[in-house]
Amino acid sequence: MAFPKHFLWGGSISAEQAEGGWDEGGKAPVQLDYAAADTGVGMRLVHYRNADGTRGTMRTFARLPEGATYELFDDVHYTNHVAADFYHRWEEDLRLFAEMGWTTFNTSIAWSRIMPKGIEGGVSREGVEFYRSVFRLARELGMDPVITLYKYDEPTYFELTYGGWENRAMIDEFVAFARVCFEEFGDLVNTWLTFNEINVLFLFDKDPATIVRLHNQMVAAARATIVAHEIDSKLRVGCMVCGVCTYPYTCDPADVLDNYHYFQQVFGYCADTMIFGAYPRYARRIRRAFGCELEVSDEDAVTLMAGRSDFLAFSYYMSAVRTTHDEDEGAKVAGNVFGGVRNPYLQSSEWGWQTDPTGFRYWLNFLADRYRVPLFDVENGLGARDEVVMEDGIERVHDGYRIDYLRDHIANLKAAVEEDGVDIFGYTTWGPLDLVAASTGQMSKRYGFVYVDMDDEGNGDLHRVRKDSFFWYQRVCRSNGEDLG
Repeated sequence: MAFPKHFLWGGSISAEQAEGGWDEGGKAPVQLDYAAADTGVGMRLVHYRNADGTRGTMRTFARLPEGATYELFDDVHYTNHVAADFYHRWEEDLRLFAEMGWTTFNTSIAWSRIMPKGIEGGVSREGVEFYRSVFRLARELGMDPVITLYKYDEPTYFELTYGGWENRAMIDEFVAFARVCFEEFGDLVNTWLTFNEINVLFLFDKDPATIVRLHNQMVAAARATIVAHEIDSKLRVGCMVCGVCTYPYTCDPADVLDNYHYFQQVFGYCADTMIFGAYPRYARRIRRAFGCELEVSDEDAVTLMAGRSDFLAFSYYMSAVRTTHDEDEGAKVAGNVFGGVRNPYLQSSEWGWQTDPTGFRYWLNFLADRYRVPLFDVENGLGARDEVVMEDGIERVHDGYRIDYLRDHIANLKAAVEEDGVDIFGYTTWGPLDLVAASTGQMSKRYGFVYVDMDDEGNGDLHRVRKDSFFWYQRVCRSNGEDLG
């Protein structure tokens, strides 16, 4: 068989995009609780009130204007508030996942449920017990959980108190949160991810603060890794980086160099640092481009080396093409927070993401050769508009397009393992049940094997429907990747 006996098959969700229950169980608000679904601008927007009383919106990850406050408005529907309602339906959902034959389950822990006001406010036992129940049932159902600590959903309390990740106080706060998670759930969870897609900050703001925020986050990740190994040396802790697979558009050497510099900035800068334990030689060039001459203290340098990640986790949805040549606006395509020029050899989804399963095999080989640590693909999937049809009184969703996408990617994963010798221990699809899309805030952009009856305006009763892809992925998982039919 191509895949090892204990290969991890499953799916990934996140607290902020799936749970709902945004103000229940002692949970504190996070920025995305104030975000609506995309209204035609291509991204979800966060709502607030200015100091002068006027309303305002900003993209996610941006900072509130001086004197502004987050606020909920009656004429706005906030999709995160209910999301897929995993907070109330987690038992049903875990049993559906187990029915597919999963051997793992990935989700994030909402920091805002565990320590709503950080160190000062202490630990919420209600939040701890919620996740203990989830992880315990997952294990009872045969799934070995892989848990993410942070997915850009810290309590807004930290932004208002510290100003966010530019403040080194956030490092201590994160490490305290991580320690609670390792101590409380270490008997149920043996594989952890620190920051999800830590590199996405590079794709939003080209200012000096980005370099500072990333540094503090990578130091926090390294310190958390050290703490985990001190608590239990058998715990595996990895970093997770947004997969940015790009090609030069032409054989012009300028395109080739530009493409490699782009990889170094948006992927290598973070992955190299967390896997090798020190900033790469090209880091200074990138910092200068951001107008920041970061000075790394001896203490931080020691921490980064001692807290190297045990494995490299990543997302992969699509590839993109880059060029130094002028291209008209119609030649551009979108993607998972990064885009580029249209590749004439690939097809695009409705949202402009170009499907590239062969690129997945290339990307796996590239990462294996460069980093020489075990790999874990945490996110791979297709967002599409699914339609429920009634057949013989039964609701069905015929999503053959999703099966085709996943089949082609898993076939290339299998070739990478069997023929190329890539060392990878797990594969989890993104969005095994329909949830809130990170970039657009939509429920209508569906990824799941399980249809969730909820739309972008809050209409629906949240009941679950097994899609055709549910039964297909069931065969994949139960056959350890051998049956892709």
